[in-house]
Amino acid sequence: MPDEPKYYLIDAKVMPAILHKVLEAKRLLESGKCRTASDAADAANLSRSAFYKYKDAIRPFFDGESDRIATFYAELSHAPGVLSHLLNLLAEAGLNILTLNQNIPINGKAAVTISAQMPKTAAELSGVLAIASACDGVIRFELMAGN
Repeated sequence: MPDEPKYYLIDAKVMPAILHKVLEAKRLLESGKCRTASDAADAANLSRSAFYKYKDAIRPFFDGESDRIATFYAELSHAPGVLSHLLNLLAEAGLNILTLNQNIPINGKAAVTISAQMPKTAAELSGVLAIASACDGVIRFELMAGN
């Protein structure tokens, strides 16, 4: 049986520069700023072979304490701009929208599910619920999952 992988959590300040460059190249690829691994490696000032050597061995650490993810359910009036206005209010409250699913409106109402990243700097959850519920055209807005 092959050796099981071992994982370590290290402070980025002591991480070798090459690994920082690999993470930057991966970020460039994921964001779409670079279309190919070769372009991303060049942009990060990294050889393509080094990128391929380390790309699967390193990834950013997600600290669940710093960012929360919440999923909301909303019923919206089927009127132009309602969803756009709600999303703008959520962005102003500091939320970063991760996913959005809107169903076809029935009887003048559209059901929407929104998952959002809530950094520590975002409004408190109760504030987000109050802001969204008070938005024109929002019939119902509630927390489905998250904290």
